[in-house]
Amino acid sequence: MTHGRRRTAPVVESWDWQRRAACRGLDSALFFHPDSERGRVKAERDARAKQICHRRPVMAQCRTHALGTEEVYGVWGGLSETDRRTARPSSGSMPAL
Repeated sequence: MTHGRRRTAPVVESWDWQRRAACRGLDSALFFHPDSERGRVKAERDARAKQICHRRPVMAQCRTHALGTEEVYGVWGGLSETDRRTARPSSGSMPAL
């Protein structure tokens, strides 16, 4: 007899991609800027973080996660905060992988 419960995928399978991420084990300061960081310094740090993202095949999963959860801060899946704001579904554009 069923009680109306739906089975869901195990959580570990939903997040397993993070174990293969190039950023795993790196200093998070590379991906999340301090409040006072602006201009060229921020752009250079974002560029370094994006280069790391592009090294791994899980970039698409990370990007999907960041856009789906509306991550506000940091570089996720090769997208900076500004990139994600322009990539939101309401904007009608998605940066290329």
